[in-house]
Amino acid sequence: MKVFYSPTHRQHAPPFEIFDGGEKITNFEMPERVERILSALRAEARYEIVPPEDFGLGPIEAVHDRGYLRFLQTAFDEWLAEDTDYERTALLPATFPLPGPRGHVPTTLLGRAGYYMTDLSAPIVSGTYAAALASANCALSGAKALAEAKGPTTGQKPSSFILPPSSFALCRPPGHHAGRANCAGYCYINNAAVTAGWLAQFGPVTILDIDYHAGNGTQDIFYERADVLTISIHADPNFEYPYYSGYADQTGAGAGLGFHQNYPLALGTDDAAYLSTLEKAIERISLFQPAFLVVSAGMDIYGEDPLGRIRITREGIRQIGQKIAALNLPTLAVMEGGYNNEALGLNVCAFLEAFHYKTP
Repeated sequence: MKVFYSPTHRQHAPPFEIFDGGEKITNFEMPERVERILSALRAEARYEIVPPEDFGLGPIEAVHDRGYLRFLQTAFDEWLAEDTDYERTALLPATFPLPGPRGHVPTTLLGRAGYYMTDLSAPIVSGTYAAALASANCALSGAKALAEAKGPTTGQKPSSFILPPSSFALCRPPGHHAGRANCAGYCYINNAAVTAGWLAQFGPVTILDIDYHAGNGTQDIFYERADVLTISIHADPNFEYPYYSGYADQTGAGAGLGFHQNYPLALGTDDAAYLSTLEKAIERISLFQPAFLVVSAGMDIYGEDPLGRIRITREGIRQIGQKIAALNLPTLAVMEGGYNNEALGLNVCAFLEAFHYKTP
């Protein structure tokens, strides 16, 4: 299996985040996460670690607002250039817009920060933009590998493979909380959404988000589209971030009505309950008959994750991978959350175990 990885992720290393209740803490989303995963993958001969291609901004601008991307690119340098005498290591806003139409983008930097940054867990530092671009290119490179293996212009069916092709994008920063015009929850560019948007030129796509937290950014981007089915299995937002998205009655709008499905999980959900919910999601995917599957693979579902409150074991994670692989679809797994660094690499390997394949 090809694994797409870029060391550029190390340029994004926020020194802190503002946690629940306003506590300033060390950022959970640190470079060590990916290095631990990389080490575990390299310990197994079955993985080929390769660098990503540069796809330019076209696929990213197809799902993200250009004004937002420009802000992400320039905000930190603008901040450094301002005439202030306090230490500037990570940019976060102090003011956020009220609910309702947001027609005016403020001209001031901090006004734009509040407009485009919707919480305090996605600080912008000097290397954030470069790392986010590299992360998106990892996902796009994984998608291109699937499209080339399947045959993007011939209509070749994946049944010509013993198992359909699969790849893994070792993305950092993660992406599924980034909406069309905002960063949030450690996420800046929505890697899974960018990838699904690009793959949609070759056929219908499903995004299956198994991260502990609801994929609210992905929901935002595809909520009115019918060519990408989006499904998220996650902790009930009544008690967990992102709180305002991820409810079962949020099923799409306009052309996208019925093409988004949330499966909120109760506090303390175990392997059996999770796998039962996954079966429902798999039934929905089978009805949609996608040409490609993109999995937002968050390992913070693990029972010992510091940010999670459900109880999935490593064996449960392995079975989740097996059930998804049994769909027999060309599949790209995109790395999302997972913050127990000691266990993270082994959990990722357990998930990926079922996706190895041979070409004819």
